[in-house]
Amino acid sequence: MDNFLQAFFDLDVMAQSLPLLLRGALVTLQLCAVVIGLGLAGGLALALAALSPRRWLRWPAVCVIDFFRALPPLVLLIFVYSGLPFAGLDLSPFVAVVIAFLLNNSAYFAEVFRAGINSVPNGQMEAARATGLTGVQAMTHVLLPQAVRNVLPDLLSNTVEVVKLTSLASVVSLSELLYAANMARSVTYNSSPLVLAAILYLLVLWPLVRVISRYQRGLAIH
Repeated sequence: MDNFLQAFFDLDVMAQSLPLLLRGALVTLQLCAVVIGLGLAGGLALALAALSPRRWLRWPAVCVIDFFRALPPLVLLIFVYSGLPFAGLDLSPFVAVVIAFLLNNSAYFAEVFRAGINSVPNGQMEAARATGLTGVQAMTHVLLPQAVRNVLPDLLSNTVEVVKLTSLASVVSLSELLYAANMARSVTYNSSPLVLAAILYLLVLWPLVRVISRYQRGLAIH
């Protein structure tokens, strides 16, 4: 038991590793802010394109959504970071991660937005247009607020998945939380930094998970 505690819960090692892990956590939060923001914007754009009555716009959007949902994010990340340099595009780890995750997350957010928009009755658009609103105004002020409210738990769940997905960035040596923890482990020859990283992930994600659960229970009651 003592050996187990020393290997995974050595408080001295955790204290020594904490500054490095906090710097990694800051990079993780910065990455999440960029990727989630771009993913939501890209997902909404793809969803609107996939719902367009114009085939030349709808079918390419549907193909993009299906393709990037089917492609493993790790494969996509390695391709962007290690493959694109052969085409003359040498990207930094941060930019490569942002591009790869943008493509992946936009596809998933697009499906959520598309489901939300489809859940709003068609009469809502007709009623909004009857009041004199343009199609863009009706979508922005009438349909989208209802659509987002209908799929908010799914949007939040996807956001949690994005935060967890950022741990893949360690593969391309981006100094985020997991990469920092692994570096500390290799220096200290102890797994306690990995446990500390898991604790930091829990501190960030647990409140959001609880909010999602409470919101879903509220929807079930109503």
